[in-house]
Amino acid sequence: MAKKDKPGKGAPASNSIAKNRAAFHNYEVLQKLECGLVLSGTEVKSLRDGHVAFADSFASVQDGELFLYNLNISEYKMGNQFNHLAVRKRKLLAHSREIRKLKAATDQKGYTLVPLGMHWSRGLAKVELGVVRGKQLHDKRDTIKKREQQRDAQRVMRNFSKG
Repeated sequence: MAKKDKPGKGAPASNSIAKNRAAFHNYEVLQKLECGLVLSGTEVKSLRDGHVAFADSFASVQDGELFLYNLNISEYKMGNQFNHLAVRKRKLLAHSREIRKLKAATDQKGYTLVPLGMHWSRGLAKVELGVVRGKQLHDKRDTIKKREQQRDAQRVMRNFSKG
């Protein structure tokens, strides 16, 4: 009889690879969708090390297929001459009806597709796409103000419960 591993043994503390925090600051997220990624072997190894940057990355629908642009997955340091390009067009995997919905949403003026984060799901890399609309400067200030008010309220509640 084979030994069973203890629960949680060998499992990573978090399935998250990276989060695009700038996207939540610069955009208002209207809709989210989880998609698969078509990756090469060295890209997967680099993702396991957490070497990914979302700066200026976006997604687009072309000929009924979904592609991710400007996502920087650094070259794998132990890779050889078959190492991948750091920035290239990557295909995203989604159902055709979901792609049609995303196409209809992004055809409206001011809406775009932005990656919000990446995570592992059953050993496969997934990217969370968001249909977003850009925030104005006053919207960003309002968001910061609300966040600070929530933080202050939590601090008061924490101190009130101790005393």
